[in-house]
This record gives sequence, structure tokens and C-alpha cells, in this order.
Amino acid sequence: MNDPGQVALEALAAEVGRRLLQAGERLTTAESCTGGWLGQCITAVAGSSLWFDRGFITYSNEAKTELLGVSGDTLASHGAVSETTAAAMALGALARSPADWAIAITGIAGPDGGTTEKPVGTVCFAWARADAQVFTATHHFQGDRRAVRAQSVEHALRELVPRVGHCSA
Repeated sequence: MNDPGQVALEALAAEVGRRLLQAGERLTTAESCTGGWLGQCITAVAGSSLWFDRGFITYSNEAKTELLGVSGDTLASHGAVSETTAAAMALGALARSPADWAIAITGIAGPDGGTTEKPVGTVCFAWARADAQVFTATHHFQGDRRAVRAQSVEHALRELVPRVGHCSA
């Protein structure tokens, strides 16, 4: 583990874990463009089984529908890379897990696949609580495929930290 970026991501995951443990809560993930990198950072933390339940890697639209229950209408109307789809992914992960929180990531890491409306580097996120509170965001990251994916994992974790234990039902 000589990659300083990976060390920083795992430290951030450890901070998420500390917050979840303090709140007595657990996490699940639903990933598309990051392909399990978020789950890898989480499970690199010793003791993460105390606060991480499971992760879904749903790269294709079919997987989003089959594993997370994202409707075909949502995908047809909004596309796989949308806050609406990210929210559906997060809620689907929660519905299939006893976790209290879900993080969903879906985006275009590149180098291909971008459009004028959704250029390479467009990534949509959702953070959802089991009480159905959903927070979404879209960011446009710069860099190559690895940089976009790394920034996505960092953003997903960083945005969860202040939410854990601070949201009311």
C-alpha cells in the first residue's frame, strides 16, 4: 500500500467507520463507474465488518434493475448517469440490506462515453438513510479514468462523514 492516494481514501473510509460505529449504524454501497473501489476502501479498514454490510456492483443497466430494482422507466427517462438513478440505486441497496445508510455512485469515467450534456467526468451520487432521506449531487471531475474514479470514491466518503449521526428522521 504505497499509493498515497489509496492510503488517504482508506483513512477517510476509517473515519466513516468511526462515525457509523458511534451512531450504531451500518453502511451498504451501490457502485457503477467505481466498480467496487468504494467497497475495497471500506473493507481495507480492519473491523469494517462491524459497520459495513454489503456492496452491489451494478455496472450495466440490467444489473441496476435486477439487483437494485431501478426501474426501466427511470433509466429510459433519466439515463444511468443521473441523480434520479443514483437515488434509486441507494434506496434499492437499502431495501436489500439491513444497513442504515447507502452510498450510490454512477457516472462516466471515460475516456469514452461522454456527451455534450454529460461529458466524461460527470458523476452522480446519492446518500440515503433507511428512513428514506435521500441526498443527491452531481459533480464533474477532471483527469483520466483512474482520477475520475478516485475523486468519486473520495467525494462519496467525504460527503457521508458529516451526515452520519446528524440527520433526523
